[in-house]
Amino acid sequence: MAALAAAERRAAAREALATRSFDLLVIGGGVIGAATAAHAARTGLAVALVDAGDFGSGTSSASSKLVHGGLRYLRLGDVRLVREAHHERRTLATDVAPHLVHRLPFLLPLYRDGPFRPAFVQSGILLYSTLARSRLNWLVRPDKAGELVPSLRLDGLRSCALYADAWTNDARLCLENVLAAAEAGATVLNRAEVVALRLVNGNVQGAEVELDGETVGVRARVVVNAAGPWVDAIRRLESPRAGTSVRLSKGAHVLVPGGEDWGAALTVPQDDVRVTFAVPWYGLLLLGTTDTDFEGDPATVSVEPADVAVILEEAGKALTPALLEPGAVRASFTGLRVLPLGDGGTATARRETVFSVGPGGMLSVAGGKLTTYRRIALDALERVRGPLGLGRVDRRPFALPGADGEPPFAIEIDPEVEAHLRHLYGSRAGHMIEYAAEDPSLLERLHPDGPDIAAQAVFAVRHEWATTVEDVLRRRTTVALRGLADERAVTRVEGLLAGA
Repeated sequence: MAALAAAERRAAAREALATRSFDLLVIGGGVIGAATAAHAARTGLAVALVDAGDFGSGTSSASSKLVHGGLRYLRLGDVRLVREAHHERRTLATDVAPHLVHRLPFLLPLYRDGPFRPAFVQSGILLYSTLARSRLNWLVRPDKAGELVPSLRLDGLRSCALYADAWTNDARLCLENVLAAAEAGATVLNRAEVVALRLVNGNVQGAEVELDGETVGVRARVVVNAAGPWVDAIRRLESPRAGTSVRLSKGAHVLVPGGEDWGAALTVPQDDVRVTFAVPWYGLLLLGTTDTDFEGDPATVSVEPADVAVILEEAGKALTPALLEPGAVRASFTGLRVLPLGDGGTATARRETVFSVGPGGMLSVAGGKLTTYRRIALDALERVRGPLGLGRVDRRPFALPGADGEPPFAIEIDPEVEAHLRHLYGSRAGHMIEYAAEDPSLLERLHPDGPDIAAQAVFAVRHEWATTVEDVLRRRTTVALRGLADERAVTRVEGLLAGA
């Protein structure tokens, strides 16, 4: 019955797409598209959200996992962006997703041969901390820095600046926005590719969507294109003459063992503008990111050996060599930033959002930062408020589905597993663990070295639109990014998917 229920839910969404008339169709289930759909649905509009792949499977699950003000943007003179990002960081951590967004100190090491001098950094950190409303001491001695980051390279270290930002699980943050949209009444469906737009008297009023081998026509008064790196491909469905509106930058990351005893993350200056990070993340160190032009098919982007070599070399400017052997890499991933057009390298490009309206009235939105996704979604709604008949857009934050408390679990489980589940699911964790109460075998870990359990795979299929092993291991759980998606874990999830 459970497998049939999942199939029936997908069939019901397909039926709704084919037969209902929607006020708003959002193309692209990344975090911006998902948040746009969620905010719109909460106003009472009839909303549909579709994604050609899995929800969050592009840029929204391939970030540096940071919710931050963007210290380096001060160097670029973008104080407004930093102020907005800090406001959103606080909002996410306190009101929207406190289970997923957690405060974290960051050390910025100042070496004798580095690009920054203490006096310059002091003024920047003081401004950054003021915008962040943080009271951290800006200067830390090398011995204290070594306690916070035991793997810190101490030779040539003059001092360290200390500030605070936050870390998150970006894939789960995106998914909870999809869930919020669905709970507010939106019809949402992944693996539903827009192959054409519906034009009525020259106006875009829906789309032709290919799903499960067939094409379904979706009617909508307004269409928002939030397809991320594919934004221009969708624009060309509206007008074949549409040019290029954005450029893409590739950002690769690797994860290596370490970080369990770190009390802070590390911001590593590479030059007078660009920085990289070493972030303790689920008992590993997340290193990166690269920032290079990408001009190919977004679907083909991948981590190359040269990317790994660059990341490890750049991390070595502030970390001891023992952590950074190529054989230490547990996992890697890469995504594409969507940036405004402009001259110069992508590292100095402004992280601004690009809005454009096509000849058929479709609004396209691309770019920006994960941290400010909520503001971007609200700005998109403001731009289509007239055609939607909205008197105003309510910009007040609302709690995502997992953010409304921590109910007790129905059964006792391993404390490490419980803490992990409460982080990933928040108040939804109790509902998820009910599957294990019915079937104790679902308490088994998907891999003995990680805290994710079999019940999560069942929950992912029945409640979170997962359809493939990768959906479960990479975006619904943390198995793949821990480097634990071995044959045993894959086989176990395959069996759970078949039975769910």
